[in-house]
Amino acid sequence: MSRNGGQVVIVGTGIGGATAAETLRKGGFAGSIVLVGDDPAAPYRRPMVSKELLSGAVGVEKARLKPEMFWADATIELRTGVTARAVDTASACVELDDGAQLAYDALILATGGRPRRLDSLLPDADTLRHLHDAARLRQILDRVGATGTVPRVLVVGGGLVGLEAAATVRTLGADVVVLETADRVLGRVVPAEISASYERLHRDRGVSVHTGTRLASAHQENGRTRVFAEDGREWVADVVIVAVGMTPATELAVGAGLMVDDGIVVDEFGATSAAGVYAVGDVARVPNRILGGTDRIEHWNHAQAHGAAVARTVLGARVPYEEVPWCWTNQFGRNLQIAGWPAHGTESIVYGDIDAGPFLTLTLSEDRLVGVLGVGRPRDVRAAQTLIKNGPYLPRAALAADDIDLVELASAPQHFAATARE
Repeated sequence: MSRNGGQVVIVGTGIGGATAAETLRKGGFAGSIVLVGDDPAAPYRRPMVSKELLSGAVGVEKARLKPEMFWADATIELRTGVTARAVDTASACVELDDGAQLAYDALILATGGRPRRLDSLLPDADTLRHLHDAARLRQILDRVGATGTVPRVLVVGGGLVGLEAAATVRTLGADVVVLETADRVLGRVVPAEISASYERLHRDRGVSVHTGTRLASAHQENGRTRVFAEDGREWVADVVIVAVGMTPATELAVGAGLMVDDGIVVDEFGATSAAGVYAVGDVARVPNRILGGTDRIEHWNHAQAHGAAVARTVLGARVPYEEVPWCWTNQFGRNLQIAGWPAHGTESIVYGDIDAGPFLTLTLSEDRLVGVLGVGRPRDVRAAQTLIKNGPYLPRAALAADDIDLVELASAPQHFAATARE
């Protein structure tokens, strides 16, 4: 596609789609860019939903990705509150639910995902993904608090979003209970020792955490929800938040006949199985050069980097996407940074005190560094992220040295690899 003309349609106004649109324009694309999404709000920072927006620390305007006039000034046509209903790859056209037909020379699907729900058990429970979710929860908490009663909040799910929400509403003064079906919190994300530390952190701050808990039933009772576990325990809450992961929004891709496997399957350039159609961010299943196979990554920073990379591909670059994923979580003022795939490690090396901090944890699989986690060690996390990407041989004995300098090591990993084998 020429930089000088044509039309790029981007479906999804999250960080992946918004970054793709901005990168196209900054990269010199002179044609039309249409950015369309079903969220009624202009692009905003979704990680703030479970933290700053829910707590009220920032308002909607500060959460926006760009000032209101940015999109018009960049001549990017922003259509919010409309849904892409179908894609016809033969005629290269997107049909919207308002009846509009958008022809495209390139199409970028950044449809993200939607929170998994437990409608058969908790049909009235809240989720946390959009601006209006945070606003609704704050209204309920404020309404209960105005009666002089301490709000009771039940969080179903002990992953990143669930624990962030629990920390936020606990800081607001609510009584909070977290229920997790697995035997530890954050089990899909961090090693066992860090799971234990974060469970202690929440308990020390007054959050009641119950792991290995399976729900059996629930019913409404005087404006509250009573929830029963299979073992007979029960809880009553003014608010129930379900945070049990997300489902990639692949319906549009399935309808268009694209290859889908728990996400839209793309190559190292973000291209789908249909010519001229790309996918980015949470919804895309990308090749994993480090671990092999494919991966679908649900991180803000990945969506941002992937959106930019695919936009450059549309502009004619042929650079494979090989970024190592990175994310963070902020709970009770403790900012944990995570890079790579810590859960794939078979052993860990810990520097510092996990509970008191600062600390750094490296995870390895067969002498290959695959993950890093840290509090108060951002330079080391970035250095380890570089080492993961470069993939040198990193024996445990060398990494366990007290005087190891990861920043220096990351600047010359090939030298270290040769030294380590001697």
